[in-house]
Amino acid sequence: MAIAAKNKKSKNAAKEQDIFIWHGVNRKGKKINGELAADNVILLKAQLRKQGITPSRVKKKPKALFGMSGDKPIKPGDIAVITRQIATMLAAGVPLVQTVQMIGKGHNNGKMRKLLGDIEVKLSSGIPLSDCLRDHPLFFDDLYCDLVASGEQSGALETIFGRIATYKEKAEALKSKIKKAMTYPIAVLVIAAVVTSILLIFVVPVFQEIFAGFGAELPAFTLFVIKISEFMQAYWYIGLAGMFAAGFLFKRAHRNSQKLRDKVDKIILKLPVIGDLLEKAAVARFARTLSTTFAAGVPLIDALESAAGASGNAVFRDAILEVRTEVSSGMQMNLAMRNCKIFPDMVVQMVAIGEESGAVDDMLSKVANVYEQQVDDAVDGLTALLEPMIMAVLGVVIGGLIIAMYLPIFQIGAIV
Repeated sequence: MAIAAKNKKSKNAAKEQDIFIWHGVNRKGKKINGELAADNVILLKAQLRKQGITPSRVKKKPKALFGMSGDKPIKPGDIAVITRQIATMLAAGVPLVQTVQMIGKGHNNGKMRKLLGDIEVKLSSGIPLSDCLRDHPLFFDDLYCDLVASGEQSGALETIFGRIATYKEKAEALKSKIKKAMTYPIAVLVIAAVVTSILLIFVVPVFQEIFAGFGAELPAFTLFVIKISEFMQAYWYIGLAGMFAAGFLFKRAHRNSQKLRDKVDKIILKLPVIGDLLEKAAVARFARTLSTTFAAGVPLIDALESAAGASGNAVFRDAILEVRTEVSSGMQMNLAMRNCKIFPDMVVQMVAIGEESGAVDDMLSKVANVYEQQVDDAVDGLTALLEPMIMAVLGVVIGGLIIAMYLPIFQIGAIV
């Protein structure tokens, strides 16, 4: 009976709380308002009074139409933010359960409140935090949970959370830089494709009707553009459907096929400019992950396995796993890395110095800082390089269409 009552209590506590909009007066007599999550109005008012606020009006926040909550999905950046909050509050001496409770109730995303509420209920029942996090693998990966477990075992959870927060923040910053490098050229090329399609489908036919009244032979370049325009007018929907279908099928195959993902990773590293950028990013991820896990007391073999999964590229993943195999057989890590012939010499030398001095984690942290800065510089350089290239491509494509349409007019003017 006691167990059943406890389970029922835990189930009710894990239930998502309602959001209330409140208006009130604080201790200084100033009118204030806000939003707060609570099980009911009575508990909400009691919570406000504890904060020195006298509530005057409270109402439940209306839900969006069609039953949609309107809450945003939880992103890795959100996990990085709450990790830093947990690290800060633990360092300030706030108990763990109270930390999770305060962060959850103060969060403006209902999905995050529900996630942290579930973790809080399990923590209150005596379950270790690492096990609570493992129940949510979509938000907390094995590396995160293993680091938390090592912090629980060593009794330095606040220090571990500080390292995890730094790791997450650096990882998200690196990801943002890569997206920045990719988004700009893709967006410009998509706009260029749309503009070119509009010209071919709607503008070129107008010129074609004008040319039909000339009664003269058109230049070869103009005829070529007109043929493309006729094809676009007749089969544009097939081309558009084909592009969407190809994109969907590739995305599905990429998600389901490990071999395809590995092949794409190998091809991407061979691309000019982009390949060098992604290689630097993979080295930065490897160094940052290995530094964080090794400093947290995770054994080197396990740390290398985590770093392999976090590298973000199949080529580096396989190389790191090969290093792990050789290290487990007794070889020094810097020699194993050198044998792979994929890690830059500077990285290998820094690891060798770290192994000699007993400060591998510190050296890897320095390597991560260097390569993260190189990625930042490469993104800025790539953006500066791509701008004139993209302008040149747009000029050739759109300018070529305009020249093709005006060539017959120029010829007639020359004849006259």
